[in-house]
Amino acid sequence: MRLGVVGTNFITDWLLEAAEEIPEIQVQAVFSRKQETGEAFAKKHRIPEVYTDFEAFLNGPIDIVYVATPTYAHCRQTLEALKHKKHVLCEKVMAVNEREVQSMIDCAGENQVVLLEAMRPDFDPALQILSANLPRIGKLRRVTLEYCQYSSRYDRFRAGEILNAFNPALSNAAIMDIGVYCIHSLVRLFGAPKSVKACSTMLHNGFEGNGIVLMQYEDMIAEAVYSKIDHSVHPSVFQGEDGSITVDVISKPQKVELNLRNGHRELLPYTPVKNNMVYELRKLLELIENHQYNHPYLTHSLNAIRVMDEARRQNGIVFDADILS
Repeated sequence: MRLGVVGTNFITDWLLEAAEEIPEIQVQAVFSRKQETGEAFAKKHRIPEVYTDFEAFLNGPIDIVYVATPTYAHCRQTLEALKHKKHVLCEKVMAVNEREVQSMIDCAGENQVVLLEAMRPDFDPALQILSANLPRIGKLRRVTLEYCQYSSRYDRFRAGEILNAFNPALSNAAIMDIGVYCIHSLVRLFGAPKSVKACSTMLHNGFEGNGIVLMQYEDMIAEAVYSKIDHSVHPSVFQGEDGSITVDVISKPQKVELNLRNGHRELLPYTPVKNNMVYELRKLLELIENHQYNHPYLTHSLNAIRVMDEARRQNGIVFDADILS
């Protein structure tokens, strides 16, 4: 399968490093708004073709498009790729709001191509190991998924420079960039919650710096704790009546540990890989091979964006795409 990438940032670097481990994928083309940027990126990754015209890129010899541009552009670029009968792996968060995500899902179905959100924890074996061991901790009562990562760009923001990563006009917010990992993983494991309550810390330019989303389920409480302006050393914790399971880093697990009330402790058998984006690529190829255009991962993406939409509504985080809706 020939891969074309849209976006030349470090996330695309990681994806292409993962693609090197999958012989079924051939990196064919890169689209960039600037020729010099595209050529430099192509040279770095030995990509044969560079495009600055998106239509020409989509008409080129590619089968899969990886979209890794800012969130506000995901829907438009993905829809165009889907209409050209290209399979799409779209970076998280898949789009700005539910309306956009649903339009992308509908378009993929109409054109009989695979659309998949590049949500790494969804496909990492750690999630399956965790899920298989949840019965050992008894009735689940509370889950806290925490991902607080001090942004490498925040020092420049504090110095007065507002880069894209902290620009709300580009549909950016901590919940879209960081919180999505926690929220998506919760709905992936437990489905849509009964209710949502949220609070956020807003920076002086209207950007959401951190937040907490409380999700009520039938007989347990789940919370997503996230931040781009501070760092946490806490693991994510699944608390049951008979014990707990901890995951060190929800986006890229390295260790999954069981702790029972009777004192038993156990590192669950899990071997992390250097780059867990290989799993999303393998799943994408599997879905394409089996012609699974209406797969369960689309439901997880919809459930996650609905929670995020509600959390943003409660905290007054409004993007241009919401107004257009």
